[in-house]
Formats: sequence, C-alpha cells, structure tokens
Amino acid sequence: MQKIKDILVIKLSAIGDVVHSIPFLEVVHNCFPHARIDWVVEEDACDIIKGHHALNRVIVSPRKAVTKRYKNPREWSWIKEEVIRFLQELRLCHYDLIIDLQGLLKSGVLLAISRGRTKMGMQGSREGAWFFTNKPAIPVHYNQHAIDRYLEAARYLGCHISKWSGKIPFRSCDRKNLGNILSKEGITLDKPLVAINPMARWQTKLWYPERFALVADRIHEDTGCDVIFTGGRSDQPVIDSILQQMDTRAVSLAGKTSLKELACLYSVCRAVVSTDTGPMHIAAAMGTGVVAIFGPTEPRMTGPYGYGHRILRTKGLACSPCFKKLCDKRTCMQSISVSAVINAVKDIVVTG
Repeated sequence: MQKIKDILVIKLSAIGDVVHSIPFLEVVHNCFPHARIDWVVEEDACDIIKGHHALNRVIVSPRKAVTKRYKNPREWSWIKEEVIRFLQELRLCHYDLIIDLQGLLKSGVLLAISRGRTKMGMQGSREGAWFFTNKPAIPVHYNQHAIDRYLEAARYLGCHISKWSGKIPFRSCDRKNLGNILSKEGITLDKPLVAINPMARWQTKLWYPERFALVADRIHEDTGCDVIFTGGRSDQPVIDSILQQMDTRAVSLAGKTSLKELACLYSVCRAVVSTDTGPMHIAAAMGTGVVAIFGPTEPRMTGPYGYGHRILRTKGLACSPCFKKLCDKRTCMQSISVSAVINAVKDIVVTG
C-alpha cells in the first residue's frame, strides 16, 4: 500500500464487537507506528477504547442519543448541534486509509461522509455497506472467531499479526474508584473474587435465576471466594431476585461501574461466570478464566477468546446453534446443570 500517515477505523458497536477489534488496532499500530489512528464508535462502547495508547482520537457517534430524542421537538436544537459537532469532528482529517469493520448501512454512511483516499470494508458486509467503499472488499473467512477474522483483515493490509494483547486500558483512578465501590459493599480487592454476569440481551441466551443462586452459594462454600454480580442498571431486578434466593451473601454492582472499572474488576477475579454477552468478552480480554454458558450461539465464532476458559453447552442438539432471539423450549439452556457450572468454576479457581 502507499505510505499511510492517517488511519480511521469505523467500528461502532456492540461492546463485545469493539473488544474483539482491539487486537486489529494493536497490530495496525505496530505496522504503522508513526501513523495517526482515529476510531469512530458509538456511546455505549466508547469507554472500551478511550485511553488506548494506539489511538489519537476517539470520535463518538451520537446516533443512539439522537434516535431517542428526535421525536421531541424541544430536543431538535440539541440534536442539530450534536450532529454538526460530530460531522465536523469526523471530517476534521483527510485519511489515507479508512476501514469499515462494522459492515452495515450505519457504518457505510459514515464511510461515505468521512474524507479519505482509500475506503475499504470486509467481504460479507450487509445492508449495502460495500456501496460506500472505493476498493475491493478484504477477503476474510467467517467460520472462525471474530478476533481472527479482524486479524485476517490486518494481514491483508500488510500487518504482522503475531504480537498483540487485546487488553482494555484502565487507569489507576479506575482501580481506585472500583476499590471505593467494593469497600462500600464490605469487599476489598485483596480477597479472592468470582464475578457472575447473568444477563444478556437475547431471551434465548439467558440461564435461570434460581440456578445462578445455587451456583453463587456453592462458589462461596466450596472455594471461599466472595461472589460479585455484574450487569447494567436495568439488570438489577433480576439480580436482586437471585440474591434473595441465596443462602450466602453476595453483592451486586449492576449499574455501578463504568466499563473500565468492570475491566479492572474482572482482571483481579479468579474466574468470571457469564452468559454470551459483552462482559464475557471483557473478562476474556483481561486474561481471566471464563465459564461461558452457551445456548443458541456458536462459541467457535463468538466465544471467549484464548486459553483457560470453560465453555458449557448442550451437545448433540439438532437445533443448536440456531441464532434465534426467541424460543419457547430453550432446551439448549435447560440442559446445562448447576453442577457443570460449579465444576468448571472450581477447575479454573483451583487449577487455573
């Protein structure tokens, strides 16, 4: 490729997808160490990459906030100002290379609006995103993990892909804030901890609150680890129901941590139990062993990346993976037992 001085990465969402893209960022930075690299991301996932040493700017798309507010005429002035601000920031630089890792209409439109010499995407893009590129699509394979797919794209750009960490950067103040949050709950960071992230956006990815309660009790009794539940603010009612069904004590940090503080928490945990959702990928990125409960999705492509994880799924089902968001039976999740989860946690905590 021609000499690259300025690069723009477009990867908007979701949390897990942005986490999966960090290795791509790192190997591109290693390949073009003197290049300026900017990244366009949506609000929900921006905290994942803010402060990363390889980035010059993080450009935050206000799309979701605008979508929520546009029906209210009193918000139109704010929307206009926010959209203008975003577009000015997006077009501030003329890039030598812009790469769309999202491959959807919403990212394709940003690819069209941004100023750049070379505009590229990957094979398999949807919703006509290819229309906004000016170079052939990067050939990638989709029967592999998302991280490997993005690294394959980086290799196509001429990057060596052997050296990367994929860790989410956090600061000493994030660790201090986390310590203060835990201290209010009577927990210190020097105690052995296991985190449980029980929620997911898809109904079919959910396990059962009563089973999570049993798992949390057994973790506390069998390993001596304190148990911490994590999730978003909207997850609190379900997590409260789990805590009420427990015989031992656990705490909930649902809605109380930033993504960086969550990454810091997972980095000091002995293990993380999670459904197939963004926090699962955060834990894996931080190098913590994950017990991943899988049902309708395919862990080979979107499971916790790396070694030391335990993936629990029901084998031999003709309907799995189905990738359905709704299901009346959920046989794939029903068949995963409490004892299987406990044994996997103990295996990580005891043997690593």
